[in-house]
Amino acid sequence: MAEITYNEDNIRSLDWKEHIRLRPGMYIGKLGDGSTPDDGIYVLLKEVIDNSIDEHVMGFGKIIDVKIDEGEVAVRDYGRGIPLGKVVDCVSKINTGGKYDSKAFKKSVGLNGVGTKAVNALSDYFKVQAFREGQTKLAEFEQGNLINDAKVVKSADSDGTLTVFRPDASIFKKYKFRSEFVETQLWNYAYLNAGLKIQFNGQSFYSKNGLLDMLDKRTSNEHIRYPIIHLKGDDIEIAMTHGDHYGEQYYSFVNGQNTTQGGTHLNYFREAVVETIRNFYNKNYDAKDIRSSIIAAVSVRVEEPVFESQTKTKLGSTEIAPGGQSLRSFIVDFLKKELDNYLHKNKEISEAIEKRIKQSERERKEIAGIKKLANERAKKAAVHNKKLRDCRYHLSDNGKVTDELKLATTIFITEGDSASGSITKARQVETQAVFSLRGKPLNCFGKTKKIVYENEELNLLQHALNIEDGLDELRYNRVVISTDADVDGMHIRLLLLTFFLRFFPDLVRNGHLYILQTPLFRVRDKRETIYCYSETEKQAAVKKLRGKAEITRFKGLGEISPDEFKDFINENIRLEPVILNEETDLDDLLTYYMGTNTMERQEFIIGNLRIEKDLADEEETAEMEAAAEV
Repeated sequence: MAEITYNEDNIRSLDWKEHIRLRPGMYIGKLGDGSTPDDGIYVLLKEVIDNSIDEHVMGFGKIIDVKIDEGEVAVRDYGRGIPLGKVVDCVSKINTGGKYDSKAFKKSVGLNGVGTKAVNALSDYFKVQAFREGQTKLAEFEQGNLINDAKVVKSADSDGTLTVFRPDASIFKKYKFRSEFVETQLWNYAYLNAGLKIQFNGQSFYSKNGLLDMLDKRTSNEHIRYPIIHLKGDDIEIAMTHGDHYGEQYYSFVNGQNTTQGGTHLNYFREAVVETIRNFYNKNYDAKDIRSSIIAAVSVRVEEPVFESQTKTKLGSTEIAPGGQSLRSFIVDFLKKELDNYLHKNKEISEAIEKRIKQSERERKEIAGIKKLANERAKKAAVHNKKLRDCRYHLSDNGKVTDELKLATTIFITEGDSASGSITKARQVETQAVFSLRGKPLNCFGKTKKIVYENEELNLLQHALNIEDGLDELRYNRVVISTDADVDGMHIRLLLLTFFLRFFPDLVRNGHLYILQTPLFRVRDKRETIYCYSETEKQAAVKKLRGKAEITRFKGLGEISPDEFKDFINENIRLEPVILNEETDLDDLLTYYMGTNTMERQEFIIGNLRIEKDLADEEETAEMEAAAEV
């Protein structure tokens, strides 16, 4: 064995940009390609906009312009502008910034002295330009290296800051900004900063009533039990209602930051709602019945918030300010006073809430016996169940997975022995699991939760995912629907989507549900093999191989060999996230696609498939065109 040396030569000191580029996850979480809302490129965007939001919160600037064009981002605010003598330092020196001065930024959003430095270091091009009192200062960087330190010159532009960046493609592989994720991000900023106008690629984002507007847009008046309750106080704002869906639906924020994983403030809010409701009705209702089908948005502002990660998705603070009032008592006291007063003044709403609680109580008691038997069946089935081929992380660690490992876990839900067999043989056994369906799952449209426990297939699926009582113990970060590209496969996909949207909508809202994209064609000659996911890609491949190619059409997952499948579910995996947009109404959506024998569903399935005859015609035409060009 070679001798390993350890001396002065082994000790390295990294400069700020080297450290960020070497360990980007420490600063922005996961990298990703932009296919999920928590991918790194959206964190970069957030860090830049956060600085503009801080200016607005301090009373400077009512408009923010955002442009994204072919992967390049430009953000222009009209605040005070970075002090011109510190422009370079503010974007290239760690622990340098104005947010350490609590007088200037008392309840800041941005990362203290880190945010724009991370953006700078992780961009192959970065520009910052400050406009201040008739002068301007420009600086440009490449991968954190200063390439242009311009002199201060006169300017007629309004005060503020312009930041331009292009994420480094060597770090963010094949990245793409998805407009739906950006728009959700910008709407959140608008709701949390009533009166602020954000302009993005020709669209305008503006809110007059804050969180009331948020819930109003994200719910349908036809499917909520009573008008949205909107309560505001110093450093706290709450909007809430109850619907007809299953589970609890929350949007939580701290100092304008969307805490997608919740944290102490959300836990305290959930406790406070239960406590206030019990006191108001003077009845010891079960907490699950009180919170069942609740839809709420919670925003608080605290001094020096403590988050459980650098990307600030989960709050850990227990105080409003260091050494001040506890956060729990702050939230509980607010709800005990304001929500209680509201319910006393609005008898119809208080009656509607109690009616919903009693309905939930009846449903819970109705399925209690069935649930116990179903859980016993699921435990027994797990001993010899071949439906779930689990990943080693779970098998070796008794199902207890760290957050870091959970991010890597994926479960493929597929149908048929051949398809599940191919994926099982090709998967990465450490992180990827396979759940095999037996035929088409039950159509859950219009059904109650009782059906999940009565149906063995659905019961085993919810237990495999461990989502019976919510997402806190979800065993896989990515749940991937993997079906054939034919009529039956599309129908199975819709049935699974209906199951998740009906009973576990939070799985979708939190970005865990995906559709597996597999190639439709294999185009190859003696030198090269190209896998194509669309007719356009196939035509390009035929042209590249100069028309002398063998073309194979994959009709089902089972036709793709395990060796080939490795390319499609590992490093080169293509996943299409299932996204609920701002305007999406689940009840309307499910009625449209899954109502009894709807023509819309038939047209959707047919319209989203490649019918064999059309494919044959397209192939013949493409080959003739390619041959003619050659």
